[in-house]
Amino acid sequence: MNAFVRRATAIAHKEVLHMIRDPRVVYLALGLPIVMLLLFGYGISMDVDHIPIAVVDQDRTRTSRALTESVVAGGSFVIAARPDTPEQAEPLVRRGDITAILVIPRGYQRDRARHASASAQLLVDGSDGTVATLAIGNALGAVSGPLAMPPLVTRFNPAMRSAYNIVPGVIALILAMVSSLLTALAIAREWERGSMEQLLATPVGRSEIIIGKLIPYAVLGMLQTLLIVTVGSWLFDVPIQGSLALLFAASALFLLAMLGIGLLVSVVTKSQLVAAQFALLISMLPTALLSGFVFPIANMPWPLRAISSVMPGRYYLTALRGILLKGNGPAELAPQLGVLALFTAVVIPLAVARFRRRLS
Repeated sequence: MNAFVRRATAIAHKEVLHMIRDPRVVYLALGLPIVMLLLFGYGISMDVDHIPIAVVDQDRTRTSRALTESVVAGGSFVIAARPDTPEQAEPLVRRGDITAILVIPRGYQRDRARHASASAQLLVDGSDGTVATLAIGNALGAVSGPLAMPPLVTRFNPAMRSAYNIVPGVIALILAMVSSLLTALAIAREWERGSMEQLLATPVGRSEIIIGKLIPYAVLGMLQTLLIVTVGSWLFDVPIQGSLALLFAASALFLLAMLGIGLLVSVVTKSQLVAAQFALLISMLPTALLSGFVFPIANMPWPLRAISSVMPGRYYLTALRGILLKGNGPAELAPQLGVLALFTAVVIPLAVARFRRRLS
């Protein structure tokens, strides 16, 4: 056991020296995550405000004016026109000058006073489905009082800020991409530089080589996690409701899983270019598209849901949102942590098994 630790530590020390001598590794590990976080955090936003609308107030009473004021009071809507009829507002929608039309019919105040059915109509441009959906939601929240609807209450994200959804997804995406990419180059670099022959001539076993190369990148990955969680929370006001220890435990399991994938790719391909391309293909795309970050998993066809069920990014993103936004503890996150641990326990031994102590 002592010999195993000593040899693995020697390989880890050798890998650290490679990292120090190559500034690109430091940038890729610490600089690129910050750049990606800034680009995704500021460039991708689902927050929709100052939506231009036209108000067709055919009642022109105090109650109708109160309804209009309640719609624009929150800042989600801005009155861009006040036509007399919906037909006059139609050309504005076609030109894209307005996104919605609020129509208040005659007799609105009278019907409200009589406790009769009183309703206004919101016509929304559905050519942009995302904006239309958000506009309808904002309108329902704004007029819940005047239209005698039950108030809308959103748990864990009362202001419905898109950063609360985007930042955890970006954290998972960055860790998956950078971690797998770094380790995918580790062993492939040895083959291309011809130093693998020297390494194979030593009495170091294949498991010691794999573990020794894994340790430095695991430590670097934890620094990545600390950096991007801190920057994401500071810049985008994303709360950390749960335990930091649990957050880093989940991140460590996910990192080991992605590092294992990178090592497996590196062992199989033996080419830095192919390893980098393949690592991005099996880490970045599944984490972005099949984890629930961009598209809801429930809306996917069953073959994609089946593929998603074996992707570690899906379980890490669920755990990350649960810790950051909901304050979930080990009991709530046990299924996700268990899957991540199982995935890690499979992929790292597989990388060791695929590594052969021969040149061809």
